[in-house]
Amino acid sequence: MESNSDNFRASSIQGVMKRVKAKGVPVVVYGPTLDAPEFFGSEVTHDLVKFKAECDVVVANRWSDDLAGVADGVYTRDLLKRD
Repeated sequence: MESNSDNFRASSIQGVMKRVKAKGVPVVVYGPTLDAPEFFGSEVTHDLVKFKAECDVVVANRWSDDLAGVADGVYTRDLLKRD
């Protein structure tokens, strides 16, 4: 969710996605700048409100204040919410 970034395409998130999907859990990617209907075999959505309403868990490289409403379900390596 980093502004003007698409670094999730080449990040450790792909490994997490693979492991989650292997357990049979559906994965949805929030990609406001991604111009494709799917990424890494998962549905892509551009609607953050819909994304947050439909997902029980959010895995993110970086913290974003846009996730504040679902903070209890966010798992991120950005523990200090700054990088």
